[in-house]
Amino acid sequence: MLRLQGGQVECLWDEVLPESLRQLPDDLAQIDELLRDETLLSPIAAHWDKEAAERGCSAKEHGRPTIAMQTYVRLLIVKHRYGWGYETLMREVSDSLHLRRFCLIGLHERVPDESTIRKLTRRLGAEVVAELSRLVIGKAQRETRFKARAVRIDSTVVEADVRYPTDAGLARDGVRTLARVGRSLSAQVGGTRVRVQDRSRAVGRRLREITRTLRRRTGQAKQEVLELTGQTGKLLAASVQEARALASEAREVAAALARSRTPSQRRTAASVLRAAERLQTFVERSQQVVEQIGKRLAGEPITDRLVSLFDPEARPIRKGKLGRPTEFGYVHQLAEVTPNTKPGARGFLLPPATKPGNPGENELLPQTVAELRRLELAPREVALDGGFQTKASAETLTPLAPERTFIAGRAAAGSKRTRRRLTRYRVGIEGRISHLKRGRGLRRSRLKGAEGERTWTGWAIFTHNVETYGAYA
Repeated sequence: MLRLQGGQVECLWDEVLPESLRQLPDDLAQIDELLRDETLLSPIAAHWDKEAAERGCSAKEHGRPTIAMQTYVRLLIVKHRYGWGYETLMREVSDSLHLRRFCLIGLHERVPDESTIRKLTRRLGAEVVAELSRLVIGKAQRETRFKARAVRIDSTVVEADVRYPTDAGLARDGVRTLARVGRSLSAQVGGTRVRVQDRSRAVGRRLREITRTLRRRTGQAKQEVLELTGQTGKLLAASVQEARALASEAREVAAALARSRTPSQRRTAASVLRAAERLQTFVERSQQVVEQIGKRLAGEPITDRLVSLFDPEARPIRKGKLGRPTEFGYVHQLAEVTPNTKPGARGFLLPPATKPGNPGENELLPQTVAELRRLELAPREVALDGGFQTKASAETLTPLAPERTFIAGRAAAGSKRTRRRLTRYRVGIEGRISHLKRGRGLRRSRLKGAEGERTWTGWAIFTHNVETYGAYA
């Protein structure tokens, strides 16, 4: 059952507190004033109604009541403002009078459990957060002095929550995961003919041998590393074969249980089928790792490399950085609309454009242009990074009809003073991205998968936008 608003926050104990403790700090007070608008919660209500319609029940009358969505949104803003994890967030909010008042949690109330916030974040997804940002930008255009006269666009990499991947390391993860999930499935079925052997110790010995071999730093050592990596691939291939046979046997058991007239056995059949599908998912990913190792030993190029069994959409991305030549994650194109191009200009960030793999700037630009048109924004000046192509960018920006398009490092019309002004303005997006990575958690997504990463990025951008709103209110 969906609850948008909470109950009364003030209680008798609030009268004992000094006046300074009952008032929010200025920055939180500005955000609090914006979030009191109930229309900002409409995307959450729409998402809940859609889920309820799919299940065939009422979103407002069916099930246990949720925490107040107004409280949930404020908790996520606090989380990204201070870079806390879910458990730390709950602990700090519980101990702070100001944060309790900001999150609309009374002194007599318990803070929600951290698992409640985690599950809600996954359940709402990325599109709901993107719609929240659109509503804030639309509200700023209607009710404040903000007018979008310029936009600056650049791309950045949001790292996935994975360690540095190696083929042998992925093989270790594969044999360990297949053995664990297979053991759980066998216990759920009640015993199976096929068993997935745990080969993690054998793979671990090869990994330690690889480490000792690499210390020699010779050409012969590289060949030995390839041989050891091939051995880990063979061990993983054996586990894949056993796990595939186990999943097939479990599906046969589930089919037999599904024909039963007993409701409990039919429920067991559905549970076994879900577990078998989960094992099959890891089998397919592990098989991809086996194929990658085979291509590496044969000297063939790997076009779509898997870097994690648990975040399969993440990809290696090379941006030419000296400190981090290769990053593993997702590319996002950020667009900041500002009222002017003066130094220190601060604007609103649009929901970012993204695609799987390592897309170029011009591949993501149509999504950004579509977002600008959706919000009815028509900036007069557009400042782009040097990675954009002149002709392709001009064609894509045609629907916006900007008066001036500036691409860093390219010849541009206008006076020398204008070019210098737009050069300085464009560099500002680099500082904005750096600020988001250092202060709002955009450096690394802590949610797995492409959808989780988009959700994490969306909350970081929404937090920035609600803070920016106060500057124009």
